[in-house]
Amino acid sequence: MVNFNGALQPEDTCFLDQGNRGLRYGDALFETMRVLDGRVVFWEDHYLRLMSSMRILRMEIPMEFTMEYLENEIRKTLQANTLEGGPARVRLTVFRKEGGRYLPLNREVSWIIEAEPLKDPFYILEGTDYEIELFKDFFINEDLLSTLKSNNKLLQVVGSIFSHENGYANCLLLNHRKMVVEALNGNLFLVQGTHLKTPPLSDGCLNGIIRKKVLEIIGKLEAYTVEESSISPFELQKADELFLTNSVVGICPVTKYRKAVYKKAVASDLLGKLNALARLG
Repeated sequence: MVNFNGALQPEDTCFLDQGNRGLRYGDALFETMRVLDGRVVFWEDHYLRLMSSMRILRMEIPMEFTMEYLENEIRKTLQANTLEGGPARVRLTVFRKEGGRYLPLNREVSWIIEAEPLKDPFYILEGTDYEIELFKDFFINEDLLSTLKSNNKLLQVVGSIFSHENGYANCLLLNHRKMVVEALNGNLFLVQGTHLKTPPLSDGCLNGIIRKKVLEIIGKLEAYTVEESSISPFELQKADELFLTNSVVGICPVTKYRKAVYKKAVASDLLGKLNALARLG
């Protein structure tokens, strides 16, 4: 079952048509969230990011769009799919109502909530190899729109096809200055000794929730230092570790990039602390 504007619908119901602005123009935003025992992990951060993004895109925020209202609608969707007691992945998509061409007829929005089960209740480190490569066919713009979780993901789609065709687990994306910005589906952290680096939002990377949480965790630890600064491709092979972050997998260590093979010690340490934070948040 999916939740469309508060009404539960079977997944095969045709409730969207060719006038949908998310389909026609990518005029949409989404949040992908992990749920544990009916509770959205880091829900406040997801909610505030969504509200900020809607304002940036000049969408009209409905009066009922409070944290409590949307959280209840997520719970309703989980219950309809018998997922309220286990780990789940939830996607909340917000799109402007149909009408107009590039200029919308109005700025009101509709929304959809989808839910599917996850295997593991907490973030875990997979033991499989995870090799990455650079994707250099297209580039990320260094602007505010690139930091939003919008439906404009053609770069990630084409990059994912490239990654699959060439046998990579993921690819890293570059901006027009040829700096490494992020992975196809998450933010990037580079580890050298006890020092960590992650690209700044000004380089065009997604304003990721787990990126934010990892920065908060490291900021409270004496064992590590961290900086938000540009990463060149030449730094990748000199690093001790590389890891990726997103809201579903948490922290994903990279095992290989070209001739470089990486450790996982820092990623493993931070993952335990992220899981502890997720239990609280």
